[in-house]
Formats: sequence, structure tokens, C-alpha cells
Amino acid sequence: MTDDLEEIRRKRLEQLQQQQASQQQMDANNMQAAMQQEQAQAEMEAKKQALMRQILTPEARERLTNLRMSRKELVEQLESQLIMLAQSGRLQTKIDDEKLKQLLLQMQPKKRETSIKRL
Repeated sequence: MTDDLEEIRRKRLEQLQQQQASQQQMDANNMQAAMQQEQAQAEMEAKKQALMRQILTPEARERLTNLRMSRKELVEQLESQLIMLAQSGRLQTKIDDEKLKQLLLQMQPKKRETSIKRL
């Protein structure tokens, strides 16, 4: 009886050790994949920033940086559009601060004018 109990304990211990070893291997693989993904994302961001330096004047880049703090989605949308335009060859000159202001105004949704009427 005690030999059977010891045998069951030993098998269960082996099972737990195998599970732990496989879990550690999966964790290592997941960590490596996450690091590769992070590195690829950093490379993409660096390429994007290099292209933005070619597209925009320093004043326009500064405006976008300031705007990113409050309207991140808008800035990301504008950057992706500018990159697509530059890659397709439709931008002949750098975009200055004034042109960037105009683009931002065009991208903002139209506000509805509300008025309150008393009856």
C-alpha cells in the first residue's frame, strides 16, 4: 500500500516537473517573440520619423509633436496620409507650418452650430 502511494507521488512529481519545464520553454518562446515584435515596431517608428523629417519642416514637426499630446489619433492619421502621399510621389515640397495648419483644419470634423430657441 505504501509502495503504491509512493509510486503515485513519484509519477505526479514527474508530471509536475514536466509541466513546469514545458511552461518555462513556452514562456521563453513568448518572451523572444515579444522582443522581436517590439524591435520590429521600433524599426518601423524610426523609419516613420526619418520620413517625417523629410516631409515636414522643423516648425511643422514641432506642431505635430505638441498636438500628439492631446490628439494622438488625429496626428497618427495625418502622418499616415502624409507618408502615403510622399511614397506615391504626390508631395513635391516640404510641408511647412501654415500648410500643416490647413491640413489639420480640413481633417477636423465640422462642428454643428447649436442654438437654443425659447418658445
